[in-house]
Amino acid sequence: MTFITALKWFAAISGIIAASMVSLDSGRRVTGWGFVLFVASACAWIGGAVLTRDWALGTQNVVLLAIDVFGVYRYLVRKKADG
Repeated sequence: MTFITALKWFAAISGIIAASMVSLDSGRRVTGWGFVLFVASACAWIGGAVLTRDWALGTQNVVLLAIDVFGVYRYLVRKKADG
């Protein structure tokens, strides 16, 4: 298996697991860690996109990375507002 293939498989599998974690709605902590995994997935997709010169995939995942970082902030960093 080539490095690029392994990177893409990591990106795909981690994205699937992250989506499952977020969709389960098992609380802020699980959702937050799902977003952390989404960050890893987006970074892997960006790396794979750069290595294969797939600029559409890279652009999509740069935007998703920004959304995922906001999700990490929202669920793991920011204090939940009272009431």
